[in-house]
Amino acid sequence: MAARTHPDQPDSTRSGWNPRLALLVAATFFMEFLDGTVLTTAIPSIAADFAIPAADVNITMTAYLLTVAVGIPISGWLAERFGARRIFCSAIAVFTLASLACALSQDLAALTLSRIAQGAGGAMMVPVGTLVVLRGTPKSELLRATAFLVWPGLLAPVLAPLVGGALTTYLSWHWIFLVNIPLGAAAFTAALRLVPVAAGDPRRRLDWPGMVLTTVGVGALVAGLELASSHPELPWAGISAVAGVAALIGAVAWMRRAPHPLFNLQVFRTRTFRAMATGGFVYRVTISSVPFLLPLMFQTGFGWSPLQAGAMVAAVFVGNIGIKPATTPLIRKFGFKAVLVFASLASASTFALFALLTPETPEALMFVLLVCSGAFRSIGFSAYASVQYSDIPPAQLTSANTVSATMVQLGTGSGIAIAALLIRIFGAQDVVIHDPARPFRGAFLAMAVLMLASTADSLLLPRHAGAAVSQRGHRQDQPAKPGVSPPEPEPGEAPHPPRPAEGPAPRR
Repeated sequence: MAARTHPDQPDSTRSGWNPRLALLVAATFFMEFLDGTVLTTAIPSIAADFAIPAADVNITMTAYLLTVAVGIPISGWLAERFGARRIFCSAIAVFTLASLACALSQDLAALTLSRIAQGAGGAMMVPVGTLVVLRGTPKSELLRATAFLVWPGLLAPVLAPLVGGALTTYLSWHWIFLVNIPLGAAAFTAALRLVPVAAGDPRRRLDWPGMVLTTVGVGALVAGLELASSHPELPWAGISAVAGVAALIGAVAWMRRAPHPLFNLQVFRTRTFRAMATGGFVYRVTISSVPFLLPLMFQTGFGWSPLQAGAMVAAVFVGNIGIKPATTPLIRKFGFKAVLVFASLASASTFALFALLTPETPEALMFVLLVCSGAFRSIGFSAYASVQYSDIPPAQLTSANTVSATMVQLGTGSGIAIAALLIRIFGAQDVVIHDPARPFRGAFLAMAVLMLASTADSLLLPRHAGAAVSQRGHRQDQPAKPGVSPPEPEPGEAPHPPRPAEGPAPRR
């Protein structure tokens, strides 16, 4: 029997893929992602109840997003030290109880503190939940597993305005948080039954310098991005962002030399994982701007009502769901490289077409365009979510997962901040012809150009990148056996398609 490669990875968790567990983790992700933005439509109602200016309520959203961002880096160590099952269940409990506290809040201070507690629970749920699923999933089933895990990130930003608006309009803003109570209770009960028991490693020490530098760096960078989108006229956004980058550079320098670093930075030697931090980061930035830009363009630029704008943006949701059954077959047939190049080019094309929309454009045509954009978005999300782990050895999985979750958080925040900055830049140039939609057209064109950087990065991927997961080119000759992972390359080794097995491979 092979020795275990990770202190929190018992052999039983590698026995096969569990769709029910993946669905449970995806449901908790949806709660966390949704609560990050759903409060936007309820801000006027909360401000009226608390008798404060609406702008003051924004601090509750910032506090939540900032807490999630700074809490993610330590989640990997907590999972190793105390066991992934214990941390995941605790995170669900904290998130659910904090949601109740949010609903019972009587003033802005209480709501903000409750949102911080909610963010702390969310910061543990996302990366630790992903880790729980990945550890029990062989490479041959990774595409199926990630198909479950990516849908919350796709749907939550699109559905948040509709869900928040409906609950606030027909019930009250308190129900935005109250709906989490039964969902959280059900998720906690299911987690106790589905998540494998795995003992932690009490000898696992925390890299305090690495944790402090990473937490300060991520927190300052996220705060800078938030300030850039809400108060770009103040110098604090730039100061905070620069301080964050400096702290992260210091964290990398420390962890490259530390005997027991917070993250194992050797994960970046794997080309398919590095794609997540290069082209994948650009892809996340540009895609994250769409749910922010479209509703604003429809309402501010076209003069639509919030309900009409929200209903049109829901077309992106239709595209996300509609293409999902075809995503895995496409990757298996064409491979990760071709799919990533196509998804980025197609997404850039839809961004450019968004810039050509006018209030006179037939709504049916708009709907079809948004459906296509949602489909391309879903294809790219699924491909990046799978390829990043395709060549990661099990011993590096915790570090890879935590780094990925941190990059996702930074990419989402960057997308909104850059989009807001572009609106202001192009809006300031509108001095000759007054067109309320002009700033948004400029922003979409800029995002289309930025997306091409993701295309260029994907073109540089090896031809057979992620073949251990896509199994392209050898599935007919050697079908993958359930529960058996293809051999993994050493860190830094160029990915290559597995050779047809004619017998046990000789030991080196």
